[in-house]
Amino acid sequence: MLNTLSLENLLFLDIETVPAVKDLGTLSDHMQRLWFEKFAKIEPDSKDPSFGYSNKAGIYAEFGKIVCISAGYFYSAGEQKKFRIKSFFEEDEADLLKSFLDSTVQFAKKIPGFTFCGHNIKEFDIPYICRRTMINGLDLPEPFQLYGKKPWEVSMVDTLHLWRFGDHKNYTSLDLMATVLNIPTPKDDINGSKVAEVYWGEHDLPRIAAYCQKDVLTVARLLLRFKQIPLLTEENVEIVS
Repeated sequence: MLNTLSLENLLFLDIETVPAVKDLGTLSDHMQRLWFEKFAKIEPDSKDPSFGYSNKAGIYAEFGKIVCISAGYFYSAGEQKKFRIKSFFEEDEADLLKSFLDSTVQFAKKIPGFTFCGHNIKEFDIPYICRRTMINGLDLPEPFQLYGKKPWEVSMVDTLHLWRFGDHKNYTSLDLMATVLNIPTPKDDINGSKVAEVYWGEHDLPRIAAYCQKDVLTVARLLLRFKQIPLLTEENVEIVS
């Protein structure tokens, strides 16, 4: 499967997001009203929009923000295939995005026509990055200029879609896919549901980055499994600052 897909043409990525402010009461009155409207549509039976903000706001670019982006790519070192990961994390989201977007532009110069790769990046990571970039008043570089493109013109490899095999009703988490396909995953002290708690409670960005990097590596290993290539060993994984 995916025999014609070149691993070295892929840029793997994953993002971690949190509510834009610590609690609902910190929002402006107008933004609070907009959240009440949003929450009433997504959780019509819930009576607690404040709790909903803490748990749901981070998944919406209008009410959340990015606190970490991890990116990775394959490269050859002699006869060995290696994988390099770099994380971008800052308290200032605009600085984080600018650093990541600048690095993406440099990667595009090195690998023209590269393809983004990740889990659920078509519906989540890529649109979220684009929206937060606009909200922060930054320019979208060419790889993220997706407006007006037809679906087949958008160059992405999404492991969620690969696993659907045409079943568009299906959603499978990265953790479940990795488990059933026997992909080893590093043990972490947090999961996706705890990122906001760690960020707003401890502001421990390196801890969040370590978790984000794990997901990038897991997706890379999934691609190797799809292509029936031996999985990466820890010795062939490089994390750079």
